Amino acid sequence: MRKLDWEGIEDLLLGCAVLATGGGGRLESGLALARACWERWGPVTLVDPDELGEDDLVVSPYFVGAVAPAGKEEREGAALDSYEPLLAARALERFLGRPVAAVVATELGGGNTAAALAVARMMDRPLVDADPAGRAVPELFHSTFYLDGVPIAPFALASAMGDLAIVERVGDDFRAEAIARAFAVASGDRAGVADHPVTGRVARRSLLRGTLSRAQEVGAALRVAREAGADPALAAAGAGGGMVIFRGTVAEDSTFRIAGGLTHGEVKVAGRGSYRGRTVEIAFRNEHMVARMDGAVVATIPDLISLLEEGDGTPVLNPAIPAGLEVAVVVFPAPGKWRTARGLEVFGPRYLGLDEEYVPVEERCRLLGLGEGGGYVRL
Repeated sequence: MRKLDWEGIEDLLLGCAVLATGGGGRLESGLALARACWERWGPVTLVDPDELGEDDLVVSPYFVGAVAPAGKEEREGAALDSYEPLLAARALERFLGRPVAAVVATELGGGNTAAALAVARMMDRPLVDADPAGRAVPELFHSTFYLDGVPIAPFALASAMGDLAIVERVGDDFRAEAIARAFAVASGDRAGVADHPVTGRVARRSLLRGTLSRAQEVGAALRVAREAGADPALAAAGAGGGMVIFRGTVAEDSTFRIAGGLTHGEVKVAGRGSYRGRTVEIAFRNEHMVARMDGAVVATIPDLISLLEEGDGTPVLNPAIPAGLEVAVVVFPAPGKWRTARGLEVFGPRYLGLDEEYVPVEERCRLLGLGEGGGYVRL
């Protein structure tokens, strides 16, 4: 168990935004929410999964919906008592008739990890140093809970319009995704969710351990590099076990559309410096899904593809990415559970409709001679 002071919280959310691969919610609004909680309740308690009791109740509160352009999801700090993920978590407590003992983030992201952190502080509960994704993911079944056959239900849904619902049973995680997504679409493409009410025993078995500590290390490395005038992209890549594979300028405003409660789009980056004359195109579905260099695939999910602004290393989030922005493309290997046959079945190239086999990003980059600094770490 350890306490996160304000610098630790900032580092954590910054690192989460790096590892969110373009999604995971707005870092600015996540920091504003975390700041409001910090000023009201103080430090955040972070616990290792091994510190959970066998029968402790653990839940995952978060937002589901499309990725909104900047300025469209600024409600987070407005009224803490009516915060949608909190309402959903409390509804789940009432339904189950027992208190939540700890909170776990559903993914890594500047917004959704902040949501879990905020609910933990509002309920005066610890935040678990783990998550079921190791990155940001677009759909509810993209979870190690799903890979391990852990039921998502019962789960709760809450909207800013005052709606509150409990889904007691569901056919499978794909049905849960459809139900939650429909609820979000009917609520302005955003809804609060609290799901996977599991025991400490189950949480220890299924969660990816230490992911919040890893994100904090990435954020701290980026911050220190900024302060020292060093290269933040290289620092973040090194701290997270990844590499910088491209540097360039966004060639044109990113294009996107919202369909089925998800944001679909593409961003094109024209190379500069040693990459001049080359182009990287990245397709996203909330998060970055696949990167192609000069038309050839260089990285796909489940591996992480992130864009960081040159100069200060600010994570670039979807969907409205402006032309002229100078960026570095950073890749990180996915956690091992996503690289299993079951993981790739739901979150590999086939999920995107690509007719090709998954190749780990470090192997692709080695074959193509790509990669600046850092060093890959197999998770």
